[in-house]
Amino acid sequence: MNWEIVIGLEVHTQLSTNTKIFSGASTAFGAEPNTQADAVSIALPGVLPVLNKGAVERAFKFGLAVGAHIAPRSVFARKNYFYPDLPKGYQISQFDLPVVGQGALIIQVEPLSGNAKPYEKVVRITRAHLEEDAGKSVHGESQGVTGVDLNRAGTPLLEIVSEPDMCSSAEAVAYAKALHSLVRWIGICDGNMQEGSFRCDVNVSVRKPGAPLGTRREIKNLNSFKFMQQAIDYEVQWQIDTLENGGKIQQATILFNPDTGETRAMRSKEDAHDYRYFPDPDLLPLDISPAMLEQARAALPELPQAKRERYIGEYALTAYDASSLTSSREMADLFDACVASVGAPNAKLCANWLIGEVSAQLNRDALDMAQCPVSAQQLSGMLARIVDGTISNSGAKEVFRALWSEGGDADAIIEAKGLKQVSDSGAIEALVDEIIAGNADKVAEYRSGKDKLFGFFVGLAMKASKGKANPAQLNDILKKKLEG
Repeated sequence: MNWEIVIGLEVHTQLSTNTKIFSGASTAFGAEPNTQADAVSIALPGVLPVLNKGAVERAFKFGLAVGAHIAPRSVFARKNYFYPDLPKGYQISQFDLPVVGQGALIIQVEPLSGNAKPYEKVVRITRAHLEEDAGKSVHGESQGVTGVDLNRAGTPLLEIVSEPDMCSSAEAVAYAKALHSLVRWIGICDGNMQEGSFRCDVNVSVRKPGAPLGTRREIKNLNSFKFMQQAIDYEVQWQIDTLENGGKIQQATILFNPDTGETRAMRSKEDAHDYRYFPDPDLLPLDISPAMLEQARAALPELPQAKRERYIGEYALTAYDASSLTSSREMADLFDACVASVGAPNAKLCANWLIGEVSAQLNRDALDMAQCPVSAQQLSGMLARIVDGTISNSGAKEVFRALWSEGGDADAIIEAKGLKQVSDSGAIEALVDEIIAGNADKVAEYRSGKDKLFGFFVGLAMKASKGKANPAQLNDILKKKLEG
């Protein structure tokens, strides 16, 4: 029996303010428990929230980046529920009037298996609303005791809610990655998933083709793209097996255990009415003026989609290259700097090096692009020597390895390691003449029609020149000499 998969995401993005959303307490990660829990964070009687302007600006900056409607007036509400780490007994959030309304994000999907080709898809964004984070329950520090750390309480969050537009784990991961890249790109979130700055809740259901939406189960607090894919794939199969065996799906909040690769129910899923939302009487409505929006719009960098389209149109790069180069702002900035240095006609060379050697070395060293030890100036200096024929591609790889491990300057490394190509046509001709004279039998075979022997002569010539002969010149001269 065929089944359709329906997936929607709720992403909690921690905004990059220095202080909390309703107080001046620090949001720095890693402090001793409860050292950043001020009077507002612990909900002492009589305290009042004061809205953080920086959090608001980051929220509508995101809205502008996804082409969303920005509400000129939005309202904060109290979301009532009990958690041990929620001191007030409610969370200040937004409900029916969020600051960011409907928008959309274009994603590039890489199928996880088979021969399917990458494709583009639009995922609609329902809303993005501001809210405060809760604290954290700490288990296992003392046997039989659960502690509460309220350092995180009051940290500003932007909850980004998608429509249920995704129909596979590949699409969900592609959307989450695109969102992760975007919030880092526009500077509203550091995206550190290990520290909880970017956490995903995934709503999953299945249905028969054409049937109404199935009952969803929500996988909470996924902070790894790998675990997201595993959790969705397991949950989808579990729901299908349950339905095909005559069972029913109960709406629930579930957790994913990466050690077992399984999901398990945590509690029945609440609906909006369960939280008894009502407007927070301590906070005035949030008004955003057109002037504030225009100022934010002018400050936005060139966005990933626009940059992808420009790379394809201006530099004739492939869609794959453009997508790879805009996977992070650091990658795109490095590419732009290299192209500005070595010239637009060499954009493909720059792209090949960034997507190839640079990305491969980052993966080997488990680094991201922001941690790349080779600067734009260093990389451009090396690429310029490829362009002007000073070094070959193999020589460039040696220069790159030295830049990565030791730093320095490309020209100095080329000189110190003797990597300059031999581009003197007279010297190359003399070398080719010697090889032809010493291999008369092979020359005769080549001239009788054994074209594959050309590689044999190239190998001899490169060996004789210790790899320094300019390959293009060598091939040209060798072909002319062999053909007599």
